[in-house]
Amino acid sequence: MKPALSKTGAQMSNLTGVRAIMKDINETLRANQGQELYNLSAGNPLILPEVEQLWRDCTADLLASSEYGEVVCRYGSSQGYAPFISVMVKDFNQRYGLNLTERNILVTAGSQTIYFYAANAFGGYNNDGDLKQIVLPLSPDYTGYGGVSLCPEALVAYKPTLDIDSANHRFKYRPDFTQLSITEATGCVIFSRPCNPTGNVLTNEEVEKIAALAAPFHVPVLIDSAYAPPFPALNFTEMTPVFGENILHCMSLSKAGLPGERIGIAIGDEKLLQALESFQTNAGIHSSRYGQAIAARAIESGALANIAETVIRPFYQQKFDVLEGTLEAAMPKNIPWFLHRGEGAIFGWLWLEDLPMTDWEFYQELKKVGVIVVPGSSFFPGLKEEWEHKHQCLRISLTGSDEEITIGMQRLAQVAEQVYQRAAVSV
Repeated sequence: MKPALSKTGAQMSNLTGVRAIMKDINETLRANQGQELYNLSAGNPLILPEVEQLWRDCTADLLASSEYGEVVCRYGSSQGYAPFISVMVKDFNQRYGLNLTERNILVTAGSQTIYFYAANAFGGYNNDGDLKQIVLPLSPDYTGYGGVSLCPEALVAYKPTLDIDSANHRFKYRPDFTQLSITEATGCVIFSRPCNPTGNVLTNEEVEKIAALAAPFHVPVLIDSAYAPPFPALNFTEMTPVFGENILHCMSLSKAGLPGERIGIAIGDEKLLQALESFQTNAGIHSSRYGQAIAARAIESGALANIAETVIRPFYQQKFDVLEGTLEAAMPKNIPWFLHRGEGAIFGWLWLEDLPMTDWEFYQELKKVGVIVVPGSSFFPGLKEEWEHKHQCLRISLTGSDEEITIGMQRLAQVAEQVYQRAAVSV
């Protein structure tokens, strides 16, 4: 049976961003079983033994407690599991000198859900028929933002400025405040920090400037902190979370070892959270209480923050060092390649300036030598204008082994040299 989908149903049935290309990647993996493939496409965090053991220990403690039945066998508040919320309030007040109360926290089924609620609570058409935009102040950014709005036309992204260090083959994206527009037509602002896919970390000054631009129009600013401190603390440069009256600090425990439990946390003004909580009540009642109960134990004991700083962060930072070192040794000096500065997250972002083919075509060339990455053009949701740069970038996962990253980057360098040489000959 082929159902007759509504307009919204048809839109939400479409695969967006990386999810669309994953179909091709999965088919490639199935078709090449037995062949040695260097798959550097994954966004799924690795299962680190120390992290898994922490969650086993917290689960054992929950199972042995009288709390278990209350957690698993009963419905709860749409806001979240009260003991978990209490632990979060205490931790953030002590850690960052805040004055949070329990009403400043909302727990959702993963942070992607927060952005879906917010994009449709604050963005889209209002009662007067005016379109309220969802603004991404710096593109590229998380591909998942491309599918969060029921009004796709509401999503608007802005090109960044590029700080380029040609001598060292490095670059960094920065918000272009001469172009960024936040007005009464803006519904909300969303950006990730550290950024998936680039690893970029906006400075505190940049974040505060974005929030200040939004404040006169009472526009909420959602900071996607899925890779930020205090957990999972996947920042490789110093950074401090920024809080404010119009800021929603949005967290996830996925990269801290609980992606299967879908725990998203929004911290901010009570009135902003009330609108999102109403969405949650209608959509799914509440998120998993089991995940919140074991997370409360890991946070209250200090174990999660400690493991984030001593295990999770060093693991991925070392992977970036392997990626960086291999590219420096293997890439031909006459090719205009630039690696985004590794400031956090679990990916490397490579820009091949003046690439003689599209990122998708280069991805196909890499597959021929057994290397799989993600074409970068998937990460520019909401960018209305054409920009050659978006077809010249690749996202490289740091979840591979050292050998996979090393061999994968060596082969990528060889393919890049051949592609640029062929183009030079044909001119």
